[in-house]
Amino acid sequence: MAIGKEIRTQINSINNTRKITSAMQLVAASKMRKAQDRMLTSQPYALKIRAVIGHLANANAEFKHAYLQEREVKRVGYIVVSSDRGLCGGLNANLFRAVMKDSADLESAGVSAQICAIGSKGSGFFKARGYDLAASIIHVGDKPVAADLIGGVKVMIDDFGSGKIDQLFVVYNQFVNTMVQKPMIEQLLPLVATDDGTKRKFAWDYLYEPDAEVLLNGLLARFIEAQVYQGVVENSACEQASRMLAMKSATDNAGDLIDNLKLEYNKARQAAITQEISEIVGGAAAVQ
Repeated sequence: MAIGKEIRTQINSINNTRKITSAMQLVAASKMRKAQDRMLTSQPYALKIRAVIGHLANANAEFKHAYLQEREVKRVGYIVVSSDRGLCGGLNANLFRAVMKDSADLESAGVSAQICAIGSKGSGFFKARGYDLAASIIHVGDKPVAADLIGGVKVMIDDFGSGKIDQLFVVYNQFVNTMVQKPMIEQLLPLVATDDGTKRKFAWDYLYEPDAEVLLNGLLARFIEAQVYQGVVENSACEQASRMLAMKSATDNAGDLIDNLKLEYNKARQAAITQEISEIVGGAAAVQ
């Protein structure tokens, strides 16, 4: 029964694949919990420094840092955070689609774009499509380290400081919950003033010691690095959650496919048995 043998081979092959996807689902679930811990650990610092920087943008400072000054936008930069590996559903595809749509809208207004890609998937994607790839950071791993990101981020900061780009955005997947990951495009430079909903009657400022320029140069650089690092750890949690769901879906689909193949196998086996009985009965009738 050749057909039955082929079906059995397919069932064994799919069953082996199901074991692999099931194991990958468990591994992703374990990594997701650790990635969530890293995300929650770094989140308070990122939120606090963002609040401080927002206050600086609102302040009536005597020294106006270049990062706080709006200018005509002719070129923008995107720091795009993606994964190094695939098998995580549509996580990267949705992120890249958001970047392409945003850059296309700007291009229609005569604004060009350049990319700093964090993650192998982003680097390969934008390079293959002819984007201006100013920097690339790959093999970040499951435990991102801020020091590994500084080089690529500095390239974009220096380009903003020299006037090569007029706006800088960070693009990453925000971890809403295990089932939902949302692509985010957030402006880093020039700094955006925060709006806490209160009406201020008086202008205000900080007291800087030793010097406003020196302090702001260091603080603003740390702010950008903190926001990019937060985007990377959130994207890492999103990657593991998306991979866990993708592997669960693959495991469930493999089980459904095995059930269907078993049904086909039983039908083929029953048809073969029926044919053999018919041949035996027909042979016995011919002998009589």
